[in-house]
Amino acid sequence: MARYLGPKCRLSRREKTDLSLKSGIRDLDTKCKLDHTPGQHWQRRGRTTDYGNQLRMKQMIRRYYGVLEKKFRLYYQEADRLKGSTGENLLRLLESRLDNVVYRMGFAVTRAEARQLVSHKSILVNGEVVNVASYCVQPNDVVSVREKAKKQLRISAAIDLAQHREPTSWIDVDLKTLSGVYKALPDMDQLPPEFKVSYVVELYSK
Repeated sequence: MARYLGPKCRLSRREKTDLSLKSGIRDLDTKCKLDHTPGQHWQRRGRTTDYGNQLRMKQMIRRYYGVLEKKFRLYYQEADRLKGSTGENLLRLLESRLDNVVYRMGFAVTRAEARQLVSHKSILVNGEVVNVASYCVQPNDVVSVREKAKKQLRISAAIDLAQHREPTSWIDVDLKTLSGVYKALPDMDQLPPEFKVSYVVELYSK
């Protein structure tokens, strides 16, 4: 399955929530009508089945983090092997992806842009270049922007936006030095409340 390259608003409209796929420079409501399903002749959804709700929730979380189906299933399998709640483990694994941490720190305006920064070798983890977006960041790891990449206009634009965003409580960031510390794994109550991860567990448990 190839990565989706179509209109980002279409995905947010399909899930009826902001998936943080747009830069945030303009208010999302001016670009995406979240109460309308995709298509020129949108229709209101009818009643859905339990399976339909489970599938939609899986798609919502997968698209939010920009993960393809095969990789998402692998994350679920790993989460199921770990001790504790499978659903909580799954979200923590997704939050620990390097591209997500770069986005959370404010070095990129979207996770897609964060993936580009990582793949273009613009990001350091504990002083070493890491160019794998799915790299799992560990608590107390230091993530920073490589010196020669700090003057990129897209990073400057991201920093300007990040200064107006609510800070992420499990991450410490210094926007002047463009470095931050992934302090700890997030708790469930710190993650988007619309994520009913139990639906995903039910879906994959069948």
